[in-house]
Amino acid sequence: MLVLSGIGILATETAMAKTVMVYGDSISAGYGLNPQQGWVYLLQKRLEQQYPKKHKVVNASVSGETSSGGLARLPLALKTHRPDIVVLELGGNDGLRGQPPQMLQQNLAKMIQLTQQTHAKVILLGIKIPPNYGTAYSKAFEQSYRVISQQYKVPLLPFFMQGIAGNNQLMQKDLVHPNAQAQRILLNNAYPLIQQALK
Repeated sequence: MLVLSGIGILATETAMAKTVMVYGDSISAGYGLNPQQGWVYLLQKRLEQQYPKKHKVVNASVSGETSSGGLARLPLALKTHRPDIVVLELGGNDGLRGQPPQMLQQNLAKMIQLTQQTHAKVILLGIKIPPNYGTAYSKAFEQSYRVISQQYKVPLLPFFMQGIAGNNQLMQKDLVHPNAQAQRILLNNAYPLIQQALK
């Protein structure tokens, strides 16, 4: 009986462990950094420290990815990794290429629908576009995240790069990608929503 009880406890603990899939672009892929410097790697380490359950973090991010490319890749990623939580960090490259905010909104909507059909939770990490793209475009771009967040009732971090953007000391030489020093700030920005989703 004791042996069986032990197996039951073990099975319960295993069942409670969750897979978090970070699905983003170069910011989450850790462009220009060593693999152990990126915020997604730091997320895995923090979860290991704070939770006895063996939560697993999968980084399915691709540098240069747009929301269209992410949508095309998503069904296979969901099938392969079977995540319980999907952290969706896409759209920055759409903005840098001047793609219509309506397209971003449609792609985010489809990705959230696909994810929710698997009963996984979605967290949306928003990105803001530099003001030189024009006020109207920047506002429409930011609004895309808010509209989708409200429509599908998913938690939104309005600006993932909060506390980093505009600070050249926290950016790589290209002034586009956050440097190693900035990665803990990215983690701290996203972590409250991830922690909430794990409950």
